Amino acid sequence: MTRVRGIDPSGVAPELQAVFDAQVAAWGKPLEPYLVYARRPGILLAVRAMWDALDASGLVDGPLKALV
Repeated sequence: MTRVRGIDPSGVAPELQAVFDAQVAAWGKPLEPYLVYARRPGILLAVRAMWDALDASGLVDGPLKALV
């Protein structure tokens, strides 16, 4: 099966770099799905905005969020 390769996170636009820096701080490395999303920066930013909205709403607790 052919896989879609993620981008190299070095040298990306500053708004994307902030996402990857936060992932490195939290997880030790950028998360693979986000490297694929970053092939289309608008998609990566939209996914990040979704998670930020879920965090801000307080309607979904941590364990449930992990399942989403």
